[in-house]
Amino acid sequence: MSGRADSDTDPEITDPEAATDEELDDEPDDDDPAEGARRARWTAAGTGAALTLAGLSAALLRLTRSAPALVPAAYAGGAAVCAGAALLGARGRTRRALWLLIAGVMVMALGDQFD
Repeated sequence: MSGRADSDTDPEITDPEAATDEELDDEPDDDDPAEGARRARWTAAGTGAALTLAGLSAALLRLTRSAPALVPAAYAGGAAVCAGAALLGARGRTRRALWLLIAGVMVMALGDQFD
């Protein structure tokens, strides 16, 4: 025996060129840690950008109505925190981005309480 495993006798070893399309489709793609990290970065950056736009638009809407000055300032401050979270998320700091997103939304919610 030469120490090499024969692909006919060992079911774990398959030749990728000889594998059918059905066998290749059965392999899960979720095991790739780089794909999970990429998805987390996109999620953090996208959520941060969406919350930034929502906070800025709420601040502009509150500026046009008769509301205390603290309300649009809180929305704008929360939007700034969410923008920072989007930047951190895009750079791969997804845990810190998550906490900043939570803090930004809490600042916006606190500002809404003064209305």
